[in-house]
Amino acid sequence: MPGPTDNAPTPPARGGGRLRNTAVALTLGAVLFTVGALGLAPPQQASTTRSAVAAPRSTDAVEARRARVRKLPADPAGWSSLGMAYVQQARSTADAATYTRAETALRKSLSLQPSGNFAAETGMGALEAARHHFADALTWAQRATTSNPYSAPAQGVLADALTQLGRYEDSYTVVQRMTDLRPDSSALARASYSWELRGDRARARDLMNKSFQAAGTPAERAFALTHLATLALESGDPRTALDLAGTGLVALPGDAALLETRARAHTALGQRAPAVADFTAAIAAAPLPQYLLGLADLQRSLGHPQKAEEQYDVLRAQERVRRATGGVADVDGVLFEADHGDPDTAVTMGRAALRQRPFIAVHDAFAWALHRAGRDTEAIEQAHLALALGTVSAPFHYHRALINQALGRTEAARKDLRRALDIDPHFHPVDAPRARAALSRIESDR
Repeated sequence: MPGPTDNAPTPPARGGGRLRNTAVALTLGAVLFTVGALGLAPPQQASTTRSAVAAPRSTDAVEARRARVRKLPADPAGWSSLGMAYVQQARSTADAATYTRAETALRKSLSLQPSGNFAAETGMGALEAARHHFADALTWAQRATTSNPYSAPAQGVLADALTQLGRYEDSYTVVQRMTDLRPDSSALARASYSWELRGDRARARDLMNKSFQAAGTPAERAFALTHLATLALESGDPRTALDLAGTGLVALPGDAALLETRARAHTALGQRAPAVADFTAAIAAAPLPQYLLGLADLQRSLGHPQKAEEQYDVLRAQERVRRATGGVADVDGVLFEADHGDPDTAVTMGRAALRQRPFIAVHDAFAWALHRAGRDTEAIEQAHLALALGTVSAPFHYHRALINQALGRTEAARKDLRRALDIDPHFHPVDAPRARAALSRIESDR
């Protein structure tokens, strides 16, 4: 199966040196949760997995497993373990070619053990989730949980697929089953996320703290600290977020997710230079769209349009690659097209994304695209769906506020603007000031 970069168009002259890196970021949107917090290796491989995850670089884990399959080429467990190590590696490198290697290894395992190979089936589920092929991820996870109903990692992949497909009640049930089977750091992280979706941040924070306490490796501790920092940041507490992200970077230096979180905390605190430095380092480690957008919007807010445009150029290059390879746009691509491209195209992208991933964040992005295209009656329906679970999100409320305002529903707009700023007064370097200005205008007219 060809990788996404195999059919990439010729890089443009400007920014072309970055195109190879940006091309590979298109499949990674969900990988931080689906891989980083899972403890995905099957129980019979726990000892080797533990040593690998604790290694400073995922390449060490890959090399160890490659050595194993060279010695034992007919061992299906060895091939499934190598495949999962490649999926893990892709999280830190954002290299789509690594997914092709992962699939080759996992399918080799399945060829050696076609039936009851829950380790490889779980790996295939994680791989498809990382590629944002959530329906395929669900199919593989169901196969894995049928092969071994007592595998907690298989239950985790199943829960992730159900969540991204909008089957929230089913996902909560599976998360509880995973926790009952093995209440480790991975299961507790999922339980935390299930409550965060429902707007119970206190319970989410408590469970993520327990996930941190149960973490057995630097990677697991870093993952838990990333999410604890994000919970603090998105609750309007950037100082705590900064401290937590800094602690995580001591455990796992150079981790892109922690760098991005610390960058956002610096931004909220008005610490411009370290914010730019951390965003830049995160992009160097993994050029994900959300990091590029974060740096671009920060530069824009600082009055540096040319520097912002450099990041937007990279995002445009990503979009060209996505279209060339037939991939479906994700949330950041839809939002970027809506704000910096053609809103009608963003609507098309959002509709396609929603068919593949009917998740709340996609409803929000589709709502914003419809609003930017002047289709506010349709937009408000999607904005309501984005907040239907009770999720506490300043950006979601900000988007719904402007849609309500466009529809002439001033009081509803006022409430959403107030809610967005109450949740996090620094939720975005450009949009938060706009929210304050809009709220001020509405309240001065009352």
